[in-house]
Amino acid sequence: MSSLEIKQRALDLGFLACGIIPTNIFHEFSHYLDERVKSFPQSKEFYKPMYDKAHQPENAKTIIVCTKRYNQYRVPDSLQGLIGKTYLFDSRVPYSREYREKVEFESCLKLLGMNILPVSVPERFAAAKAGLGRFGRNNFLYDPEHGSYIWISTWVVDKELEYDVIKNEYQLPGCNDGCHKCIKFCPTKALSGSFAMDGSRCITYLSCNAKNTLEENTRLQMGSWLYGCDVCQDVCPLNKNKFSESEEYPLLAEFEEYLKPECIVEMNERTYKSILHPRFWYIGEDNLWLWKCNALRNMINSRDPKYHSLIKKCGNHEDARIREIAQWGVQIPRSWHHAQ
Repeated sequence: MSSLEIKQRALDLGFLACGIIPTNIFHEFSHYLDERVKSFPQSKEFYKPMYDKAHQPENAKTIIVCTKRYNQYRVPDSLQGLIGKTYLFDSRVPYSREYREKVEFESCLKLLGMNILPVSVPERFAAAKAGLGRFGRNNFLYDPEHGSYIWISTWVVDKELEYDVIKNEYQLPGCNDGCHKCIKFCPTKALSGSFAMDGSRCITYLSCNAKNTLEENTRLQMGSWLYGCDVCQDVCPLNKNKFSESEEYPLLAEFEEYLKPECIVEMNERTYKSILHPRFWYIGEDNLWLWKCNALRNMINSRDPKYHSLIKKCGNHEDARIREIAQWGVQIPRSWHHAQ
């Protein structure tokens, strides 16, 4: 099967586009990481693991990269502003249509005699080099029709194929006539310049990877987000009216009750490990405390008096991290007290 036939198979399965590029193009990625670390030295530990993606094993010859949209799915009203959309509609969930399509595509590659190597690559960078989109100022890859609401999937194989022409211009020119909305509205100011980012300040990173409680100003800036963040994408003019919300994502409604902040705060380990974590796994299996801190922060930032008694109750929690957030929350919105 030729490269053209592989691409056609990807399109037949429902992918937006497919590109095929060699693995030896990632020396440039290391340079960009160096620039990030130089600009944001406080994020050195955040970017350090990404250098491994620039160095592929000797038998890794080719990267096949595909894109697929998720902007056809409806965001439940109760989850607006709580969970990042790419995690709500995760293409890696085994019961999803997208997962089955990826498995079928992988089977096709294996039938052609290709070994799929268990290594990762910088997916957005690979897609841009393959000409499947361009970067916006918020560092997301944009498809011309569907904006940045796309998934990127990559497969590294041990066979050389016919390669696409490598793109060296992969930033959106002017990014919609010099718009800087993504930078202006980034809650934690992780975005402070065009095509740059302090990854350690991103709400998505903080909500899923915090090792301890965050400083008070950061808690306030993170607002209602429990898991991920969509602010820089949602304010982008290039994403305006890109969500059709014409389909329901399978079984998502069944999680709405479990994702209520008050439910998370009172959730036990058994429910977390059997229901919530298998679906939203970026927060570790042993990190229910982080979910609870995120939920408390959500309730505190909402300024809704209905939460005050539960927040106050958590001020006596056995986990010192949860206790700290709750006690901070009780002190901030003093106007709540009159409602009790």
